[in-house]
This record gives sequence, structure tokens and C-alpha cells, in this order.
Amino acid sequence: MINGELFRTVSAAAAATAAAPVSRNTLLSLISESCTLPHLTQTHAQLILNGFQFDLSTLTKLTQKLFDLRATRHALSLFFSIPKPDIFLFNVIIRGFSFHPPSSLSLFTHLRTNTNLNPDNFTYAFAINAASRFCNEKYGMLLHAHAVLDGLASNPFVGSALVDLYCKFSRVVYARKVFDKMSERDTVLWNTMITGLVRNCCYESSVEVFRDMVAGGVRLDSTTVATVLPAVAEMQELGVGMGIQCLALKLGFHFDAYVLTGLISLYSKCGDVDTARSLFRMIKKPDLVSYNAMISGFTCNGDIGSSVRLFRELLVHGERISSSTMVGLIPVSSPFGHLHLACCIQGFCVRSGTIASSSVSTALVTVYSRLNEIDLARQLFNESPEKSVAAWNAMISGYTQNGLTETAISLFQEMTATDFTPNPVTITTILSACAQLGTLSFGKSVHQLIKSKNLERNIYVSSALIDMYAKCGNILEAWQLFDSMSEKNTVTWNTMIFGYGLHGYGHEALKLFNEMLLLGFHPSSVTFLSVLYACSHAGLVREGDEIFHDMVNKYGIEPLTEHYACMVDILGRSGQLEKALEFIRRMPSEPSPAVWGTLLGACMTHKDTNIARIASERLFELDPGSVGYRVLLSNIYSVERNFPKAASIREGVKKRNLAKTPGCTLIEVNGAPHVFVSGDRSHSHATAIYEKLENLTSKMREIGYHSETVTALHDVEEEEKELMVNVHSEKLAIAFGLITSEPGSEIRIIKNLRVCLDCHTATKYISKITERVIVVRDANRFHHFKDGICSCGDYW
Repeated sequence: MINGELFRTVSAAAAATAAAPVSRNTLLSLISESCTLPHLTQTHAQLILNGFQFDLSTLTKLTQKLFDLRATRHALSLFFSIPKPDIFLFNVIIRGFSFHPPSSLSLFTHLRTNTNLNPDNFTYAFAINAASRFCNEKYGMLLHAHAVLDGLASNPFVGSALVDLYCKFSRVVYARKVFDKMSERDTVLWNTMITGLVRNCCYESSVEVFRDMVAGGVRLDSTTVATVLPAVAEMQELGVGMGIQCLALKLGFHFDAYVLTGLISLYSKCGDVDTARSLFRMIKKPDLVSYNAMISGFTCNGDIGSSVRLFRELLVHGERISSSTMVGLIPVSSPFGHLHLACCIQGFCVRSGTIASSSVSTALVTVYSRLNEIDLARQLFNESPEKSVAAWNAMISGYTQNGLTETAISLFQEMTATDFTPNPVTITTILSACAQLGTLSFGKSVHQLIKSKNLERNIYVSSALIDMYAKCGNILEAWQLFDSMSEKNTVTWNTMIFGYGLHGYGHEALKLFNEMLLLGFHPSSVTFLSVLYACSHAGLVREGDEIFHDMVNKYGIEPLTEHYACMVDILGRSGQLEKALEFIRRMPSEPSPAVWGTLLGACMTHKDTNIARIASERLFELDPGSVGYRVLLSNIYSVERNFPKAASIREGVKKRNLAKTPGCTLIEVNGAPHVFVSGDRSHSHATAIYEKLENLTSKMREIGYHSETVTALHDVEEEEKELMVNVHSEKLAIAFGLITSEPGSEIRIIKNLRVCLDCHTATKYISKITERVIVVRDANRFHHFKDGICSCGDYW
């Protein structure tokens, strides 16, 4: 508190005699002890009375104190009343206005243009710090250029400010260049580089920088250790984290509260919640940050009970609850079964006021979305007073995850119409929605947005772009993007390999897989799934068998259900049904419905009712509610012309009230989606569509086309069967595409189910008659029809 007696003594002494002036040291003490603006203005008056109104050191101290008391207007008035401020005073005022960047940079400009003073390293560091608060990096880059011209860019203090600036704008490459060019690096600069990399999710790079720091003999402090631990935690590299923990013990930082808190997060995210709990107990007086870390640790490990108990302990102790506390309590990673808890947490947040925090509402939106309570999520999103980019991302992602891709795209368009700028997470999410829906035109517009925001270098954005183009049918564009990337990770390779498999380019996928291994990338479980999928769609039986063997024996990866299903598909498609059945029987775990379903699909292709009976019996036991497998078995009997058996199965479907997913096909024309179902006459162009289809069918018959009606209902006449298959949704979509597109242009359609044999045959004929390339994406893969031939080689 301010020493009131000292003020009164000084004031009395000054009034009594002008011969006894107050000393500078006394005035400096008064400035330091002032804690209100009135006291400080009294001190300023004494300063003037005692002849120190132009004393720079005293005025500089007064200016600093004015900023401490947030009296910025007074500070600015005082500054402009000083005839010849020195560089130190300029630094104080530039730093003081860092929270208001335009004022700070105006003062920097005033220094350069209206004085003979030269900015020093502190001037640049403070100005760059202010520039980092703008909405883009251009002001900071201009300051960087000036610092280079003034020979100060290599100063560690300036370098730290520049690294921090570029990292705040996600310009990690620029930040790293500044860092690498610094001839002298102090601990603060190293810490800033590590912090910036962690902030931009460059976890591996941050650990590499930390290792370089240790290897270079640079002095570490507790901040260094506390800064790098979150990166190790996100990577879930417990071994690396334990090594850092040993280093912290050796250097005497281990029991620092911030280091212990970082270790709690590390062990929690690596699944060792018991060690995390022990570390928490080592903190003599845990602060709120430590409590938050432990609460979050329990939650992310599914120990919701312990998380809630620790939260109650906080409340009992009367501790202040922060938004981070609530985010840690919300079961984002394990929401299933905790809808009631999420609703209770929301109620507490409303009462405590923490619901106003964007991070809290975003976490709740994420939980509701994952619980398929999308209406609750949207209501909370709409009611949020402040929507951050993360909040928009959570809601867009929620719609995408729940299959509401059109709504996701609509919300993304709403976001771009606001002041919010999509970040890499937003872009990857919306590209996923485009890939699901197959909206190539919208995906291309997102690509243009990526280019305008200079996000192409982000490896996750580029990988999502490759995935979008591959799943929207443009595999050439996907490859060109992949080939142009200077930096690739395992996810990028997996995406391209899967894309090739989706289009039936098995040999290209294998070549890429082998190239990936040669370059030293470690294949993941997803890598092997992608390459096995590619083998199954290209008939590469021997290659698939070798890859599966290497996955298990060379790389020690335990196969998932999806890997087993791929192997059954590889064997089944090639006609080796007995071998596929034996493979299933040798599986170390109980085969899933997906595995038996894959075998049943192969039985349909090769018309094997004996093995089909075995597969269907197991399927009906494991998944009695599935109608798809029953329809497939019925079709197998129809192909064998065992119509009584086929009818019996279909009758069973009716008695169980099972509903088959209706087939539908989407085509995009001039950026607008059009969806057709079988026999659809609701479209505005229905008359023209059916006329076109009738004309096509006539021409197809002239060159040898016959309708494949074997799987149509057996209890109707053959002529009626032909009518049924002739109006399937994909044929209607193709006919619409032909009458609305330019001659010679490519037609792309998306079918939600596997394309039927008749439509596959008909599309080959249509491509020949119309001289068009027709690209069909069905539930399994892509088919590229050209000149009467399909890229799948009738192997799908």
C-alpha cells in the first residue's frame, strides 16, 4: 500500500520552505509505492514543484507506473510534454502500448521519422510484440525488414520476438529460418522456438529442437522442461518423457510445480493415470492449473468417477473454478454413456458463468455431437455469446461425423461469410465432408480458398486435399498434389495409396507402398489396410498374401477385423472360396460380421451356394437385424434359379420388419447436386430423362445389350423385370447428366450402394454409344467407363 504519511511529510516540507527540496530518490520511492492514479498525480505535482519536470529518469519511471495503473491517456500526455525523450523512454511507451498495436507502431514510426534517435534491440522487440497482435503478419514482417537494415535482426532478444511473431501466425517455416540464422542463441530464444512449435502442433520438431538444445550444452531452465512436455504428451512418447523427467531430476527442476503439472499431463495422456496421481500428490500446494491437469487426466482415461470426485474436492476447498477446469471435466474423449453427466456439467457451467467461455461450450458441442445429439449441440452453438474458430470447427465436424455433410458445408459457408478465418482444422474437416458427399465443384472452391490463405504447405491440409480429389473421382489431380508435396508423412502416403486402391490401380498402389518403405517411412496399421484394399480390387492375390504376412511377422502389427476382411476379399474375389473359408477358421479371434459378409459377397460373384449357406448362418447369428446380408443371400439363390428359397428369405425379411437401405444416386450439374432413386419421376426433367433413357436402351440393344434380370423379383414377368432394372437410380442420373452437360464432357455419379450387374453392363454400353467417360463411385470403389470398357475389368 502507498505510504500516506510519507506523502503528507513531503507535501508539508515543500509548503514550508522552498530551500528544502525533495530529493530524486524520495520521489522515485513515492512513484514506486503509488497504487492509485490520484496518489501518482500528487507525486507528479511534487516532481514539478521540485524541479524534476524534465528529469528523464524520473519521468520514465513515472510513465512506467502510469502504464502499470492502466492510465494510458495520462502516460501519452506526459510523453508528449517531454521535449527530448531518450530511446529508453521511447521503449517504455512503445512497450506500454503493445496491447493497442496501432498506437505502439505509430510511436515507433514517430521515433524513426521525427527524431534523431536510433531504435535499439528493445525497441524492435517491443514493436514486434505489438505487431503480433494484428490480424495478419505484414506489420511484423516490415519490422523484421527494418531490423535487418539496422543490423539488429541477429540480436537474441529481437530474434525471440520474431520467432514468437511468426509462430503466432502459423508461419513455422519463417520462424525456423529466423531461429536457424541466429549466431547467438540464449535460453529464452530456444524456449520461444519450442513453445511456438508446440503451439502449432509441430510436436516432433519441438522435441528435436529440445534435443539440439541439450546436445549443444545450452542452459536449460524449468520453463524449457515445462514447455516441451506437452509435445511429448501429445505424441504419447512415454519413453522420451521419462528421459526428460530424469533430466529434470538431475538439474533440480523436477519438483517445480509447472514441471510436475507437465508430467501429470504426460503420464495421463500415455494411459498411466496411477503415476500421474502420485506426481499430483508430490505438489505441496497444488494450484488450479495442477488440479485441472489431474482432472483432465482422469477424464481422458475414462476414470470419470475420480475426475468428478477431484472436482468436488476443489469446490469443497472453495477454490475458484476456471473454464479449463470445466473443459477437463467434460468427457470429450469417452462420451458414450455420459449424456446425463454432460447435461449436468452444462447446468453447472450456466450457473457459474463458465458457459460463456468458448472453450467450454466448444467441448460440450463436441460431446453432444459424438453422442449423436446434434440438435443439442447446435442449440448450444447458437446460444454461445462468443464463437471462436474452434467452436465453428466443432460444429462443422459434428455434422460431418454424423453424416450431415450438406449441413456441414452450409455452416462452413456461413462461417466464411463472417469475420472468422478458417484454419487448417476447419479446412481438413470440410474437405472430409466434400469427400463424403462427392461434391467436386465445392471441393475445388475450398482448394482455391486454401491457395488464397497460403495453407497448401500444411501437410494435413494437403493430405485432406488428396483424399478429397481421390474420393471425388479425380485421381490424377490427387496424384499431382501428392507428387508436388515437398514434405510428406505417413498419413499422406496412406491417403494416396488408398486413393489408388479406390480407383482399382493396385499396381500403382503397390509401387507407392514400396517407395514409401525405401524412403524410411514406418508403415502403420492404416498403411497395410490401404495397400491390402488396393490388392483386393486389383486381383493381386500373391502380393496381398505377402503383405499380410509382413505386417504380422516383420512389422509386428496385430491385424484388425478390417485386415482380415481384406484378406478374405482378396481370396474370395479370385474364386478361392475354400481357402477364404479356411483362412476365417484359422483366425485367432471370433470373425466379425464384416468378415463373413465379405465371404458371402464373394459367393454371390462366384455363385457358390454351399459356402454361402455357411457364411449366412454365422451372419444371421452375429447380426440378426441386418437386411443387406439376407437380400444378398436371396440374390445368390435367384442366380441359382432356386426361386422358392429366395422367396423364403425375402418373406423372412418382411416378417421381421427389416428395411433395406434404399438405393440412390447423386450427380452434380453446374455445382448443384441432384439425387435420384429407382423409378424416380419427381425430377423437373423427368420426361426428358426417360426419353433419353429409352433412346439409349434401344441403341444398346442394337449392339448386343441384354438386361441382367436374374436378381430381380422372380414372381414377375420377364418384361416387367426389364422395366425394373431399366429405371435404376444410376441410369436415371447418367441420362440426366447426358442431357444437361456439354457433349464430350465427363460424367460423374455417386451411388450409395454397390452398383448392380445390369447397371454396370449398361454403363459400359452407354460410354461406347455416347463417346463419354463416365465415372461411377459406388459403396466399394470407383469405376471409370470409357469406350465400352470399365477400369475394374469386371472385377468389383
